[in-house]
Amino acid sequence: MNKTDGPADRKPGTRLVGAGRKPEWTGAVVNPPVWRASTHLYEDTAALARGPRTNADGHFFYGRRGAPTQWALAEALTELEPGAAGTVLYPSGVSAIAGVMLALLRPGDVVLMTDNAYDPSRTMGKGLLADMGITCRFFDPLDVEGYRALFCDKTRAVLLEAPGSLSFEVCDVPLLARIAREHGAISVLDNTWAGPLGFQGLQHGVDVVLMALTKHVGGHSDLMMGSASAGAELYAKLRQRSQQLGLVVSPDDAALALRGLRTLEVRLLRETQSALAIAHWLDARPEVAQVLCPMLPGAPGHAQWAQDFTGGCGLFGFTFRDGDAAARNRFIDALTLFGIGYSWGGFESLAVPADPVPYRSASPWPPVPGDPADRFGVRLSIGLEDPADLIADIEQALAAWAGAA
Repeated sequence: MNKTDGPADRKPGTRLVGAGRKPEWTGAVVNPPVWRASTHLYEDTAALARGPRTNADGHFFYGRRGAPTQWALAEALTELEPGAAGTVLYPSGVSAIAGVMLALLRPGDVVLMTDNAYDPSRTMGKGLLADMGITCRFFDPLDVEGYRALFCDKTRAVLLEAPGSLSFEVCDVPLLARIAREHGAISVLDNTWAGPLGFQGLQHGVDVVLMALTKHVGGHSDLMMGSASAGAELYAKLRQRSQQLGLVVSPDDAALALRGLRTLEVRLLRETQSALAIAHWLDARPEVAQVLCPMLPGAPGHAQWAQDFTGGCGLFGFTFRDGDAAARNRFIDALTLFGIGYSWGGFESLAVPADPVPYRSASPWPPVPGDPADRFGVRLSIGLEDPADLIADIEQALAAWAGAA
């Protein structure tokens, strides 16, 4: 028996170390080896005939269904999501969103999508799903009654995201999921920001939980992958559609994701502590109009976050009190410890311009009455650098912002 096996009520950090490490997958070594294989060989033709009959992880069949490296990662993610019967792996986070939508929706159906969704999700709703005859309706995540009023007899699914990728509102996920269930719709949550260590979606009433493993689970900005976890009935649907689409993840990438998973808790704790320190510092700066960090007391969404979440991460935003796009860009360009690039959740800090206005259609931005919509924002992903050094870097970049304003 693997020495990490034990009671299901062990703490997340302990489960992160042992999850997915079945002895038959690891042998005498600590980590599951990288099984690179397209062809799985059978003892004889009788075994070959039995191969397709068991469509479950742990049974060799063909490379598209994975091998121990992918199975170990899927099992580990399932162990971290109480209530999940299984986890499907996808080649990217966007692929996970598409795979789930294609498994749940049919032509003529309606999907409700939160207005603060990740931009590729919005693009999918207006593009891929529309092309398939599926109607996507956007809703204000903070307007519960407006959300409730959008349901009709064709509404089959709801896509939630908390907090929003650019604007960081925190909706009442349990309430919105319950309303969806009352209307016979399936609730899907993009839980990439907090992950299962900070918010256990299925335990809060959500039906399917998505993550871009590219972010925190990978943790090193060197892989692309997504996942979806669900109860038995929906997991079977997701798995079947994924296989019909021929989706598979590389065993090398699965090994990298497993390596990142083992240190997920300690990285998130460091990133969260650093992000809070930086958010507090920014909140006191005269150049800053608003800090968009739900972990910060007094920030928008903090009360809802404190009620439902047990953890956070290093991703948050802020807006400038004055200035223009050129000043904001001068600030970002002046940063020396922050890379300029998309994604987040890696060990390195990143900064990008953040302008939510073009990505809203059902709710205004900003939601604060009297707050000018042309305030220019920045999204920060705080990595593992010392927070004092990051604060010093931001301070010197604010001097460049002031000189351009």
